[in-house]
Amino acid sequence: MLSLKDLSVSYDGSRILRNVSLTVPPGHVVCLMGRNGVGKTTTLKAIAGLVQPDAGSVKLGQTELVGLKPEHRARHGLGYVPQGRDIFPNLTVRENLRIGAIAQGKRINGEVDRVLELFPILKEMLPRKGGVLSGGQQQQLAIGRALLTNPKVLLLDEPTEGIQPNIIDHIGETIKKLRSDGFGHDSKEAIREANGKVRAEGKMGILLVEQYLDFCLEVGDSFYIMDRGSIVANGPVSELNDDMIKQHLTV
Repeated sequence: MLSLKDLSVSYDGSRILRNVSLTVPPGHVVCLMGRNGVGKTTTLKAIAGLVQPDAGSVKLGQTELVGLKPEHRARHGLGYVPQGRDIFPNLTVRENLRIGAIAQGKRINGEVDRVLELFPILKEMLPRKGGVLSGGQQQQLAIGRALLTNPKVLLLDEPTEGIQPNIIDHIGETIKKLRSDGFGHDSKEAIREANGKVRAEGKMGILLVEQYLDFCLEVGDSFYIMDRGSIVANGPVSELNDDMIKQHLTV
């Protein structure tokens, strides 16, 4: 569903990403791993359109995203939850949830209810301003806001950072649900085959940047490891071995 091919990015003449290629299939959680400063967040920003690549391709399905503005990429089915969450602190939780969809001219219908099913704590917080929420509640709000754009692929940048363990567990369970069920009214019913089976295209692909190894092992299907702006290892999460961890992940 999402594919990067030979993506390169530079800042002020310094090469940050070097020929990065990866794929995120529908119904899969792909973990992008590596030490701090190796280019993981830059990769997500390049996919989302917040930085422009020097070379390479970013495709969502058959659509080339390079050259499109971030809002146009979102309309094609790309959801982005940045590191640090970036919720609107002076808007209420309800307003934060609605603003992403409204900005794209989408009708929300019952999708807010779906977000509140995934994150029940937000139901109690709807009239409160986003800035008074805890870090874990803000993270759930940021994910919920991104979901209201009905993404085909969701980009998550360090969703466990600074979050208490019980909310990390809840976010992990939510990621598993999104991987298998998608989100919104069209996630399954609209792609149901005549024989009653649901095609894989209805499932959400998730690209997860994460430092918390156990979290990746719990929710991930496959992994890519970055070092100095390049992909140096990849495969199923079950093949992530101690040598790779020691060489590329431990500090």
